[in-house]
Amino acid sequence: MAGYGDLLRTPGVLRMISAQLVARFPNGMISLVILLHIEGITGSYGAAGVVLAAVSIGQAIAGPVTSRWMGRWGMRRVLTLTTLVSAASLLSIAFLIAPVPVYVVLGFVAGMSTPPIVSAVRTIYPKLVNSKQLTGLYSLDASLQEIIWILAPVLITFVATQAGTVVGLVLVVVILLSGCAWFILSPEVGRVRIPRSKRSLGKVLTRPPILLATVIGFLFIGSFSAVEASVVATFSHGGVEAGLVLAVFSVGSLAGGLAFGHLPMGRWAMVRRLAVVTFGLVLTTLWLNVWWIGATLFVAGIGIAPALGVLSAMTTASVKFSDTAEAFGWVGTGQLIGAAVGSAVAGFLIDGPGGVTAAYVAAASFCALALVVALVFVRHQPDLRERGASPIPDTEPVPTIG
Repeated sequence: MAGYGDLLRTPGVLRMISAQLVARFPNGMISLVILLHIEGITGSYGAAGVVLAAVSIGQAIAGPVTSRWMGRWGMRRVLTLTTLVSAASLLSIAFLIAPVPVYVVLGFVAGMSTPPIVSAVRTIYPKLVNSKQLTGLYSLDASLQEIIWILAPVLITFVATQAGTVVGLVLVVVILLSGCAWFILSPEVGRVRIPRSKRSLGKVLTRPPILLATVIGFLFIGSFSAVEASVVATFSHGGVEAGLVLAVFSVGSLAGGLAFGHLPMGRWAMVRRLAVVTFGLVLTTLWLNVWWIGATLFVAGIGIAPALGVLSAMTTASVKFSDTAEAFGWVGTGQLIGAAVGSAVAGFLIDGPGGVTAAYVAAASFCALALVVALVFVRHQPDLRERGASPIPDTEPVPTIG
């Protein structure tokens, strides 16, 4: 914790972490409120899962592209445009009464226009701290983002169940506009310029660590989406239990990140962290009691933030600075496709004969596959215990705006 305190005292770090947390806060609300909104209109979790899949697919397609645009047109221009379009799309979902295909299209547009805050801030981080501090900063970022998943599900579930899902969607838009404005106007966003990449789009995926991070992220986040849908289906009609259970999931991740995120990241770091998550998710399949699900998700959560910290560090350490934003875009794409698949699979399983138990089994299976992939390809994971996680230097100076 002392090391984290030193990081937060570094000029610009606290502001960047705080601003991006607020800008990304709607990420912890959108899936739940859309799921509840569409299920309330159609009476089908399957239909709601398809709309959520459209949102995630849109985000997945746009991620590498909008991240790369930041090197061409600048962070502020890209972030401003995407923020405004995303807000307009979410408001349309809130107020239009339409057939499911219309909601699918609107969800896709909302996903396509999701502001690339993650790619932006994780590209800025290497310019704020030295290489030895960077792994700790990524772990701290992954840990503190759990504040989103602790507070956001509880808040949006309470608002949606008490005031209605339309009010919930409007709240999401208000927070989105406020948080992104703070981030966009922060001086660090204007000070760091991402140089244009000399590589063609997608070339970064030829680097084994980036491809591996993308695949692991796909499976890892797919498991979380399946968990989210399962918990909502299990508890949403009883009040705020769904939000509270998901908050406990995130409390476990926050605790794990703060307690273990600072540990050195060797080649086996990902395997160890995924093993903890898989163990907890397997336990959730045994009993659909609110206390049991909460306890087992807390156990699973202990490995989440540390694992996400490893994903970020291995991504940065494996590419040049000019390719960092795009690399995070592709890793994010893998995670978002996983979210789409996890939501859709869980939604249809909930509606099917296996019910919600089958959805919990699917969540555990996604994470178990991620563990197997990390174990089989462990030699492709960089050892960051000595060298740190700074990007590979570009062959020419990277200008900054002073």
